[in-house]
Amino acid sequence: MFPQQLDSRLAYDIAKAMMDGFNRHYRLFRTESARAKHRFETRDWRGQQRAQRERIEFYDLRVMECVRRLIKEFDAGDQPMDVWEQVKLHYIGLLVNHHQPELAETFFNSVTTKILQRAYFQNDFIFVRPAVSTEYIENEEPTARPTYRCYYPTAETMEAEVLRLIQDFGLTVPFDDIERDARLVLTAMKRHFDHVKLRANFQFQVLSSLFFRNKGAYIVGKIINGFQEVPFALPVLHNRDDKLVIDAALFGEDDLLILFSFARAYFMVDMEIPSAYVQFLRSMMPRKPRAEFYNALGLAKQGKTLFYRDFLFHMRHSTDKFRIAPGIKGMVMLVFDLPSFPFVFKVIKDFYPPQKDTTREQIRDKYLLVKQHDRVGRMADTLEFSEVGFPRDRFTDELIAEIQKFAPSQIEISDRDGDGTTEVILKHVYIERRMIPLNIYLQEAFDALQANPDDAHARGQLERAVLEYGNAIKDLVAANIFPGDMLWKNFGITRHGKVVFYDYDEIEYITDCNFRRVPAPRNEDDEMSGEVWYSVAKNDVFPETFGPFLLGNPAVREVFMRHHGDLLDVAFWQSHKERIQAGHVHDVFPYERDRRLRAL
Repeated sequence: MFPQQLDSRLAYDIAKAMMDGFNRHYRLFRTESARAKHRFETRDWRGQQRAQRERIEFYDLRVMECVRRLIKEFDAGDQPMDVWEQVKLHYIGLLVNHHQPELAETFFNSVTTKILQRAYFQNDFIFVRPAVSTEYIENEEPTARPTYRCYYPTAETMEAEVLRLIQDFGLTVPFDDIERDARLVLTAMKRHFDHVKLRANFQFQVLSSLFFRNKGAYIVGKIINGFQEVPFALPVLHNRDDKLVIDAALFGEDDLLILFSFARAYFMVDMEIPSAYVQFLRSMMPRKPRAEFYNALGLAKQGKTLFYRDFLFHMRHSTDKFRIAPGIKGMVMLVFDLPSFPFVFKVIKDFYPPQKDTTREQIRDKYLLVKQHDRVGRMADTLEFSEVGFPRDRFTDELIAEIQKFAPSQIEISDRDGDGTTEVILKHVYIERRMIPLNIYLQEAFDALQANPDDAHARGQLERAVLEYGNAIKDLVAANIFPGDMLWKNFGITRHGKVVFYDYDEIEYITDCNFRRVPAPRNEDDEMSGEVWYSVAKNDVFPETFGPFLLGNPAVREVFMRHHGDLLDVAFWQSHKERIQAGHVHDVFPYERDRRLRAL
């Protein structure tokens, strides 16, 4: 056999081993996702949380398994570049008729960059752009389940078709009253089409798999009538009698965007063809980037790949510069942004003030905790990148000086790729959705009220912000999270008016905190002293001391005490801690109360 034939055979074997590694990954990922149905039916909420947390680690484990196999069996790290060129070509051949080609390409990139030095892999040996289209992929096996099911109700069969679309998911737990729930769902649906004529194409399209998260299962679909499409989601929950109920009816893009928010935990969904699910969801929420749909479906590496492609595309079509982010500077994180791009970039500083008793490793552990935890709509998801290169001419000099001053170990400026272009290389960076910092949002209301005390809009803005701030803290408590630093600047406002927490370096589990009352002064000297006269252990928390730091503005204090005064009472925190320790998993709903069917 000629050397070229030997190289080709070796290249094929490497490509096949990489594809085997990906197929094993997705098989395990899908199996764990499919088990969510059984955990939901048996009310195994702790198991559901554990599975969601562990599934996040599947990808990196399979990548390292594959890397070890390639090095052991094929001496992959020492193969010449012409072999690697053939590996990619063979791999592309294996993607033909594959049901998850975009995920397999990302897996190839992850494995390749672990084996080859950066100077070699660049664009020739990774998938910078997709090589295989994901359009119109379907499983053509006779017994295969389609991506979505269609129902064609008439005016006479409407209720029966709604009932059938619920029953088709085959949940083994009986409903409390499924006919009643079908009627309530139909009543809610009719608000969106009852005032218009039913067109020839009138139908319900419903994704074939349930979406599981926390203690809920979600039916996701859309109503089509003529040129109108209305997305909907129906949350299925257990009631106190261990029967199932349709709890709410969510309609329209805004309701669905909150359900699929970047501040919520990933869904568990049994998908043969994930790109088809993303395409369906994108037709319902066209403003949401494809990257965030992959994230929401638990395919975070694919989301990261698509985000980076979007970022590079934006960089090619913009000219503004990265700058120090507006707002109060953090003591632990250095934050910068690109004004035209809706994300912020965070770098961990090299040193911190004395009151911040932490390390880089501890901070990274906190961010990992948030990634793996149920974020209940109140903690922003983050993308984590290492060794990221940016064009130097897109950075302001002030930003470069700031990074070199506070995080010198994290920055390198060089022509790393030898192409004559100076780059800023950041060793480690977190990227999050940009929000309006809550302190800035409140200051806008303060300024408007100072100019006009009768400004109803500004007063409403202040009221909503303080109300949502307290709701955010209570949702975090329900999820067993103590934010630590509860200052307004550590929270942001999303475009839907939701308050989200984004400063994680001091978070702790509620169950690890010791909530205490401030001891009574022992004497007059204690009472007059500006110093703490009592002992304070590492995880001691004194809720009654929150007020002076948070409620200096009388208008803020009035709203806060009216809605959330219990947050200053140690009994609130202690009771939640005890319930969590007893094994209770709180309900945190991704929709407002007026969406609940019982409210209808």
